[in-house]
Amino acid sequence: MSEDKAISRRNEKVGEVVSTKMAKTIVVEVTRRVAHPLYRRVVTRRKRFYAHDEDGTARLGDTVRISESRPLSRLKKWRLAEVLRRAAQVSVEPENVGDLPPLTGGQSEA
Repeated sequence: MSEDKAISRRNEKVGEVVSTKMAKTIVVEVTRRVAHPLYRRVVTRRKRFYAHDEDGTARLGDTVRISESRPLSRLKKWRLAEVLRRAAQVSVEPENVGDLPPLTGGQSEA
């Protein structure tokens, strides 16, 4: 084993960013599939982790790796390690917005 690569013993998880609305904080949802203890049916378990994102590099929908760290606040005990895959950003072109019909409130104007 080479000495130039340090082995981190910190717990790491991979998940999807579901919220970036806080300053320097992202919410990462980690999904895992486990067998039900009684019925042996495969079920999906999801858990949300608050992670520290100092530079604000993660965006909504990105797949990221987070690593365990010291407690940074009451809920934040993880740091953003890296962005694994960027989410496809869908945007509306400004010139096409005028072509859309106006939204109505669901009530007729009488």
